Amino acid sequence: MRRCIQFIVAMVISFLPGIFAVFFTPHGNSHIWYNGLIKTGLTPPGWVFSVAWTILYFLLGWALYLVIKHEKHIREKIWAYVLFGAQVILNALWSYVFFGAHLAGLGLVILLGLFVVSAFMARVFDRFDRRAAYMVIPYLLWLLFAFYMNAYIALMN
Repeated sequence: MRRCIQFIVAMVISFLPGIFAVFFTPHGNSHIWYNGLIKTGLTPPGWVFSVAWTILYFLLGWALYLVIKHEKHIREKIWAYVLFGAQVILNALWSYVFFGAHLAGLGLVILLGLFVVSAFMARVFDRFDRRAAYMVIPYLLWLLFAFYMNAYIALMN
């Protein structure tokens, strides 16, 4: 039962930025600002973002769970938890800055910080479970793609 609760807690924490983002991200054709932007030809349809983020948040939650359940003492896990928390905060902050405040340039800065924090997080997770580190890799790749899309919008609009 304890492991089940740990897994649920890890998943809830990992999905927090997505829950927060719902308040700011465009839905269909209703978001005039986003729909009016010049976007790269590689920008996927809206439904792809929902699917991609669901998979990524699930992988991050599973990675966090692997760290939580590792037998090392909590004091040895503090740095992993701090980095995961910073990643959650930066992820949510980007949604607000980009979609809520319409600040694409600042969004780029946040994405860069998010990538760096997440890369360090993957390295720290590797100390506990190599699978946890591997589960962060798709997230890092998506962040690079997001950086490209965000940079294109910042430069072209």
